[in-house]
Amino acid sequence: MKRLICYLLFVTLTVGSACGQDAKPSWRATLKVIDEAGEPVAGATVVVSYYVHPPPGQSEAGDMIQGMTDVTGTFTASQTNTGSIGLSFQASKPGYYTTTKGHEFARFKDNDPAKWNPNETLALKKCVNPIPMYAKFTINLKFPALGTPIGYDLMMGGWVAPYGNGKTADMIFTKEYYDKPPGEYYSKITVSFANRGDGIQEFSAPSLAQDGCSDLRSPHEAPLDGYQSQWIQEVSASPGQPARMDYNSQRNYFFRVQTVSDTNGNVKSALYGKIYGDFMQFRYFLNPTPNDRNIEFDSKQNLLKGLDALHQVSAP
Repeated sequence: MKRLICYLLFVTLTVGSACGQDAKPSWRATLKVIDEAGEPVAGATVVVSYYVHPPPGQSEAGDMIQGMTDVTGTFTASQTNTGSIGLSFQASKPGYYTTTKGHEFARFKDNDPAKWNPNETLALKKCVNPIPMYAKFTINLKFPALGTPIGYDLMMGGWVAPYGNGKTADMIFTKEYYDKPPGEYYSKITVSFANRGDGIQEFSAPSLAQDGCSDLRSPHEAPLDGYQSQWIQEVSASPGQPARMDYNSQRNYFFRVQTVSDTNGNVKSALYGKIYGDFMQFRYFLNPTPNDRNIEFDSKQNLLKGLDALHQVSAP
């Protein structure tokens, strides 16, 4: 339910409050729940959440319809005279990760049948092998020095000496920055690595505010190859010129660190992980087992201890 509430809050902030808007025609939602192979999932629990016109003294109110998918993986729900913001769909079943999807009425024209009669598919990912990992939410990670490469220890969750208690430079961050008033600035973050074969690569995954978001946003495994040894991210602006903003909070990455290679450059041993978000505010997950590319995090078994609530990672 927390994810449904978060989605409806996003819709409210994006579109506006339902309070005071006229009632709209009844809606009817047809939902198909499938697995990763495209096969229907019978017996999945489906929840359709929606706004209703609030009673006096309240700014907003909501309700929901809950049921189970049939043998074809289908569930339908309908309602009359509800709020005009949108709907949120959630599908879940034991052995699978929950998937949430939204339907904003404002995205459709009034004469579009799909506006009031959405027909959506929700894909469930299987829980295959959740494992303990080192995981942390780095909230606006600050650079202790500019223009200097600084190592970050993923297992310790902090900068390496002399800037912190970390011992292994799994990732190396360098930041360049200048600010010249009025309105001119430049920032460059370079992510590099200590070992031959270490690297990073971007991957796409839906966010909570996008369609079809699974609790497991990433694939179950990191790729074997395709890693680049450096990632550069720049932000700049000049008077009279459009700002350049190479930052995307929905960006995600696979990474490979602590790589040991043979004399021919072939990887003999390495640790794999993933990142949700962009630098320098992101969630990282590191599998501590060499050559195991599983990145399906068991959120109840975080190997990074002593984190406060703000830095904990609760999703896989």
